[in-house]
Amino acid sequence: MVQTANRMEWQVKGMDCASCVAKVRHAVERVPGVSNVDITLMSERLRADIDPANGNHQAVEKAVRALGYSIAASDTAGPAPQTADHGHAHDCSCDHHHHHDDGHGDAHSHSHDEADAGQSWYQTSKGRLVLLTATLLALAWIAELTLPILGLWPFVLASLVGLAPVAKRAFLLLRTGQPFTIESLMTVAAVGALFIGAAEEAALVVFLFAVGEVLEGVAANRARAGIRSLAELVPKTAQLEIDGTTRDVPASSLVIGQAVLVRPGERIPADGDVVEGISGVDESPVTGESVPVTKQPGSPVYAGSVNAEAALRVSVTKAPEDNTIARIIRLVEEAESARAPTERFIDRFSRYYMPVIVGLAFLTIILPPLLAGQPWDTWIYRGLALLLIGCPCALVISVPASIASALSAGARHGLLVKGGAAIEATAKIRHVAFDKTGTLTRGTPQVTDIIALALDETELLRLASAVEAGSSHPLALAILARAEASCISVPSTSAAKALPGEGAEARLGETLLRVVKPDFARRAGCVSAAVDEQISDLEAAGKTTVAVLRNETLAGLIALRDDPRPDAGAAIAALTAMGISSVMLTGDNERTAKAIASELGIAAKAGMMPDDKLAAIRAMTEEGVIMVGDGINDAPALKQANVGVAMGSGTDVAMETADAAILRSRVTDIPALIRLSRAAMGNIRQNISLALGLKAIFLVTSILGITGLWIAIMADTGATVLVTLNALRLLGYKPSADGKG
Repeated sequence: MVQTANRMEWQVKGMDCASCVAKVRHAVERVPGVSNVDITLMSERLRADIDPANGNHQAVEKAVRALGYSIAASDTAGPAPQTADHGHAHDCSCDHHHHHDDGHGDAHSHSHDEADAGQSWYQTSKGRLVLLTATLLALAWIAELTLPILGLWPFVLASLVGLAPVAKRAFLLLRTGQPFTIESLMTVAAVGALFIGAAEEAALVVFLFAVGEVLEGVAANRARAGIRSLAELVPKTAQLEIDGTTRDVPASSLVIGQAVLVRPGERIPADGDVVEGISGVDESPVTGESVPVTKQPGSPVYAGSVNAEAALRVSVTKAPEDNTIARIIRLVEEAESARAPTERFIDRFSRYYMPVIVGLAFLTIILPPLLAGQPWDTWIYRGLALLLIGCPCALVISVPASIASALSAGARHGLLVKGGAAIEATAKIRHVAFDKTGTLTRGTPQVTDIIALALDETELLRLASAVEAGSSHPLALAILARAEASCISVPSTSAAKALPGEGAEARLGETLLRVVKPDFARRAGCVSAAVDEQISDLEAAGKTTVAVLRNETLAGLIALRDDPRPDAGAAIAALTAMGISSVMLTGDNERTAKAIASELGIAAKAGMMPDDKLAAIRAMTEEGVIMVGDGINDAPALKQANVGVAMGSGTDVAMETADAAILRSRVTDIPALIRLSRAAMGNIRQNISLALGLKAIFLVTSILGITGLWIAIMADTGATVLVTLNALRLLGYKPSADGKG
């Protein structure tokens, strides 16, 4: 058991949906002395703070076990998603009968079968129950044909044996204040059928119920396979280089700064930068990029990608728990808490639906015999059929099953979405706002022109580099790179500081140096008409121009060009074809912005400070807007937008703030993300229609006596299986910008 101060951690087996998490959280939060309960579904982890004076871990474990789940002390504190341990043995045969515990007992529940992920369905307890009930049912039919003297007793025996584990679960849930579960309704219906002499149908119902649970468990496990396979991408060992020799070490033990050797055909064990070697790397397992990417010294590589051609030496830049794979898994885990509004509505609806159905079944049983003298056994039979239809399992799983499949499909293609709320919001988008630098453009500007006015080009570049030294801004890096290529020694400065929205300044001895926007120089009265014309010509060519000031004198101009990404134009065209408007928000000057915008076919708003971007996004939120950015200055706008999307090459701040991330840094993945979200919402609508449609049909036919008990159970479990299988179709969805995927 892990304890950091009062922080405790456990593994909880048997949770297979977000409502299971809510069920466990509700129970644990009611334990005295427990606070800050945190539960992750994919890793089945429970963390909580225990007050030593008023609580203990045994009480937490008792509360969880009382719900029918198993709980064990965790071996490690903190996630280790980079190893296969993260893809632990999930419950591969848990049914989906979700619990929605709001403290009123109006819930339906799981049974918890702790099966290893590698087990076949027939090796699980539910699989064995199916085989047992099938055998007993077959023997009962044989006995009916060969030994008619036994009557219905073989079917009674088959019913009771198959019903025993279901009734046990129903009693367990009843003790926790949950009377309206599929297990309890199933038990009442089967026992009632036995009392009115419908033993054969009772046995068939028990068998079909068991089959339905197995099918649901198999389908649910397929949805989990994606996250397990993702966790297993990172190799278990790495070739660590120490003093010129290599030795095998666990990949989970690597630390930042160590160097590893990756031979051809091996998976890269950690996020890092290539130090030595040139090779093609297959990043498709991580980003979905199908074409191998050539890596050379200085190129970043991702854990889990495959080195295809030649040996590479890689310097580790991310700890194992923070590599790309781990971040993807963490995002998927965290996505469960961001439930779609549709899912929350369905949950609220289901809380009232089942008690209403139970009441309707009760009235169906008593009113016709009491008011119209109808036979009791006929209407008891019809009322019991209604009970079996009463559980809204298919309806409740219709949304989370589709969302889970969409999240998994997106992750396999480099589209990370933080939950159902983001998917639903993305499907409704009518506007997309793009940052320019690093989003629509490559983010690696190059110096194209050096115009010296008061001194020579070398000295101008030397002074500009002195101001920009230590900055991580793309323009600063471009100037420094040009100075390095020209073998210019950069002098040390003092009193360096940023001029927000304008540039930067520093002192070289007694000289005040500034690298600023031309507008700053104009306001300072440093720009002549001839120079202003030069600036206009450079900006009209799509170049960003900065002015270098020495004290209050304009020393010269430096022009830089950041070319658009190759796919940016195609992405804008795809969005237009989808009926979505696009706009570029940039702090660059208007001429440069218009030059880039006209090249891409997008509207542009220039000269925008971070606050201006925020205001522009706020004005579009009513109709639905996605903000796409990659920088720290984009974080407020990403947060304000209906959906914030960070480019995969962006800063950690942007990635954490955003609702989604594009790992491949391809602009065409924005329309692909929207298509995936629309497909997911279409799938959800299909599922809801299917679930409600079947319920409505069989509610009517059961009351009219057209359909009986075994049809009723097929309507429940069959609808659930159909909804789940329909949702799983999204696992094979290949989102593309052109809609052909």
